[in-house]
Amino acid sequence: MRGSLLSMCQSYELKALAELRRIDLEGLRWRVFDAKGQVLGWLASQIVVLERCVVLNAKDICVIGRKMTGKIYYSHIRYIGHLKERKLKDHMAKDPTEVIRKVVMCMLPRNKLRDADRKLRIFAEGEHTFHDRPLEPFVMPPRKVREMCPRARCAMIRAQKKDQDMEAKKAEGEAAKNGKATVAA
Repeated sequence: MRGSLLSMCQSYELKALAELRRIDLEGLRWRVFDAKGQVLGWLASQIVVLERCVVLNAKDICVIGRKMTGKIYYSHIRYIGHLKERKLKDHMAKDPTEVIRKVVMCMLPRNKLRDADRKLRIFAEGEHTFHDRPLEPFVMPPRKVREMCPRARCAMIRAQKKDQDMEAKKAEGEAAKNGKATVAA
């Protein structure tokens, strides 16, 4: 029984390999995304729609709001007390390509569409290894940005003014230190 099960698994693997060999990669189009300054969720929703994608500059991606410090990824190894947390900021510092891959995979249903992982290549820098294939740059469609609610707009303006005041105080303090240093000399 065990030997027949093993031979069945091997035959399935051989069939899968034969199907992969039949795929002609020459005629397929690869789309190139430049992630520099793009919003993470918006970029991922565009990647999900297409078949084969190459994402460049993954380290320069943007997120909206306080997600950089507020978004937490959890992992657990099924032992008591082994719940690990990692903020998006730390995850981006360690491996920005994995952040985009996780977001794209979570947008796909748990079926054959998850095979898109094989069709997605992500690079942290602007360099890639697909120079021998025909690549098409993908132009992101314009997105509709709604206006901020008045309370959020006022809070943002207050925060900007506070930052400007802090910078002005720092500049005055440095100028005063430099003035004392020239008088003492």
